[in-house]
Amino acid sequence: APCSKLARLGTYFGSGETALPCRTGKKSMNDTEYNLDEISGLTLAYYNQRAEDFRAGTRDHDVSQNIDALLRHMVGQPPFSILDFGCGPGRDLATFTKLGHRAIGLDGAECFAHMARTDAGCEVWHQDFLNLELPDGYFDGIFANASLFHIPSRELPRILRQLHATLKPGGVLFCSNPHGPNVE
Repeated sequence: APCSKLARLGTYFGSGETALPCRTGKKSMNDTEYNLDEISGLTLAYYNQRAEDFRAGTRDHDVSQNIDALLRHMVGQPPFSILDFGCGPGRDLATFTKLGHRAIGLDGAECFAHMARTDAGCEVWHQDFLNLELPDGYFDGIFANASLFHIPSRELPRILRQLHATLKPGGVLFCSNPHGPNVE
């Protein structure tokens, strides 16, 4: 399995911690100076190492209200082309597909991209959130369910511009974030 081949980089943030420690131990994501590649690498390694547990722990989460919120605001006639930004193991990709839409997943974690392709049977793009390559004017909607909080705040305007550019005119971006103390 491709997930078992990924190297382990050491200790990462875990439940209860609020910031990703850098390997140097000198800076956290809350500092004004940080290395984006390092932050991204630590986050992706965390999810790659825990992909099976994450899938099992979120498999039965009911996010139907979020899916409904996206679809309710979309204009035009279905089926819609939808980007599941941060698709994880593909739970919501499968839902969009069952509803008749053309869903494409995007995730930076190699394990999640593999799981989503296998489990949902959808096209999944393996891309780091901080290094996106998205087609212009392609999607009717973007579903960013609990994913944008992984982007450092000073990078968020750039990423939002890229997401906006991949939407068709009148396209909709839905985003939600978990509750927390507003710490990156």
